[in-house]
Amino acid sequence: MPCPGAAPPGALALLALLAHLALPSQAAHRRPPAAAAAPGRTLVLLDVGPRSPRRVTSERFLSLQIDPAVLHDGWLDFLSSRRLVTLARGLAPAFLRFAGKRTDFLQFQNVKNPAKSRGGPGPDYYLKNYEDDIIRSDIALDKQKGCKIAQHPDIMLELQREKAAQMHLVLLKEQFSNTYTNLTLTARSLDKLYNFADCSGLHLIFALNGLRRNPNNSWNSSNALSLLKYSASKKYNISWELGNEPNNYRALTGRAVNGTQLGKDYMQLKSLLQQIRIYSRASLYGPNIGRPRKNVVSLLDGFMKVAGSTVDAVTWQHYYLDGRVAKVTDFLKTRLLDTLSDQIRKIQKAVNAHVPGKKIWLEGIGATSEGSITNLSDSYAASFLWLNALGMLASQGIDVIMRHSFFDHGHSHLVDQDFNPLPDYWLSLLYKRLVGPRVLAVHVAGLQRKPRPGRVIRDKLRIYAHCTSHHNHSYVRGSITLYIINLHRSRKKIKLVGTLRDKLVHQYVLQPYGQEGLHSRSVQLNGQLLTMEDDGTLPNLKPRSLRPGRTLVIPPLTMSFYVVKNVNALACRYR
Repeated sequence: MPCPGAAPPGALALLALLAHLALPSQAAHRRPPAAAAAPGRTLVLLDVGPRSPRRVTSERFLSLQIDPAVLHDGWLDFLSSRRLVTLARGLAPAFLRFAGKRTDFLQFQNVKNPAKSRGGPGPDYYLKNYEDDIIRSDIALDKQKGCKIAQHPDIMLELQREKAAQMHLVLLKEQFSNTYTNLTLTARSLDKLYNFADCSGLHLIFALNGLRRNPNNSWNSSNALSLLKYSASKKYNISWELGNEPNNYRALTGRAVNGTQLGKDYMQLKSLLQQIRIYSRASLYGPNIGRPRKNVVSLLDGFMKVAGSTVDAVTWQHYYLDGRVAKVTDFLKTRLLDTLSDQIRKIQKAVNAHVPGKKIWLEGIGATSEGSITNLSDSYAASFLWLNALGMLASQGIDVIMRHSFFDHGHSHLVDQDFNPLPDYWLSLLYKRLVGPRVLAVHVAGLQRKPRPGRVIRDKLRIYAHCTSHHNHSYVRGSITLYIINLHRSRKKIKLVGTLRDKLVHQYVLQPYGQEGLHSRSVQLNGQLLTMEDDGTLPNLKPRSLRPGRTLVIPPLTMSFYVVKNVNALACRYR
C-alpha cells in the first residue's frame, strides 16, 4: 500500500494539472515514449487531505521491546547506563515490552541477589563481581527524579561483551534446537528493568509466563501472583500480558493451548489483577500470536470469543524474513514490503468479527524473528522495511507498533553492544521528532506508469503524510510531515500542489554513510554524519530549508522527511 488514499476526490484536478504541465514539453519535443518515461524525470504531483485525519494512532505509536535474553547474557545489569537511558529517552513517550521467545521460561524469585550465594571461579563468580560492582556504582549515581543512572567503567563493559559473546553461542544452540532453559528473574533484576523504563519515560509492559500449566491444561498462576505482589509492594506502574506466541507452544513443549483455553487464562489473569488494588485498572494486552496463518487465525477466533472484550488491545507479531536471506537487495523487494498489508487485513477481519473497533497492536516486528542476519538486518538497507512498516501500519489503523528489539538481540536491534545507535535508531528518532499521531490522506498524480503485459507493477516510491508532532516546538500546529521511501535507483521529482503549494519546506534526507553503501551501519542526515555528542547527548537534527514552490528531488535509494510549514491544516490544528 504505497500511497494511502491514492484514489482521492481531488485526483481529477491533479491529473488535469499534470496534463497541463506536460503539454508544453509534448508540443516542443516529439520524444519517443521510452525517453518520456526516463527514470528520474517522472514528475509526481502531491497533495494531502487537510480537513480531517484518516486515522489517529496512539501517542506511543512507535514503541520498543527488550528480550528476556538480557537476563541470560548479563546485559540487564547495564540498562542503568547513562548512554542507554539517553538513547531510550529520545524515543519517549513509548511502551517498553519485556517479552520474547524466553518469556514462557521465566521464573520469578523474590530474592535480591542470588549471585552472592554462588561462589568459585567460573561464570557465576564473574556474575557476582558484575553485580557487586554495579551495586557499588549505583550508590553515587546521578539522580534525576529518583532515577539511578550509572557510568560503567570501560573494563567492565569489555568483560561484559566477552561474556555476552560466549552466552550468545548458548542462546544460538537453544534457538536451533528449539529447546529453551528456564530463566530466573530476581526481585533486583525486576527493579533494574523498571528503573530503566521509568527513567527513560517508557511505560513497562511485562509478559508473564504462560506455559506454567496445571494437569488440566489451565494456567498455573502461582509464580505470576508472586511477581504481581512484589511489583505492587514497590508501586510499580506496569501493564501486563500472558505468554508469547501461544501458537508455538506445541513446538516448544509438546503441549498445545487452544484459543478458548487461552481466553480463559486471560480471564483468570484479569481476575488476579482486580484483586490487587494497584493493578485493578491495569491494562491487559494479548494474545500476541504469530503470523496469521489458518491455524493461528483459528486460535485468535477462539480467544476473541472468550476474552475479546477483556483485553485492551489485540496483539500479534510480524517478521519479514526467516534468516536465510543472503543479499542486501532482498530488503528492497516491494513484494516483501507488501506482505505486512495482507497480514493487517487478516488480523482486522478476525478481530472485528467479534469486537468491532477493538484496538490492534503489532508487538514484535523486525527483519527476522531470531538472531537476524549479521551485517544486514542492522544495516541501512533494513531501514526501508522499518519505515515502510511505520507508514503502512499507521495508515491502516494499527494503534501501536513495538520494535524488537531496542538493545541486545541478534542483529535486529536499534542500539549495538557498544551502546552506539544503528540506522534504525536514527530513523526512529527522526520519526518521533517529526511525525504526529494524526494520519492524513495522500493525493498523488503521475505516480503510476502504464503496466506492461505480463508484468506486475509495484510502486517503489512510497509516500505517507501525518500532522507534524506537537511535541516539536520548532513547528507550529497545522504543519504537515511527509515521509518518502524511494526504492528506485534514480532520483524522483515531486511537486507540491494544492494545500502544500508555495509553502516553506524543511528537508531531512537520511542516507548511508561511508563506502559500504546499503551495508553501512552509519547514516548521514543532509550530508552530516549522525553520532552522539561528546557529552553523551543526542544531536540536534538540523533540516535544510527549501524555498517555497521548489520541486522536491528525492535521491535514489533513500528515506526522506519533509515538514511543510504553516499549512494551517484543520486536521492538525487541535489535539
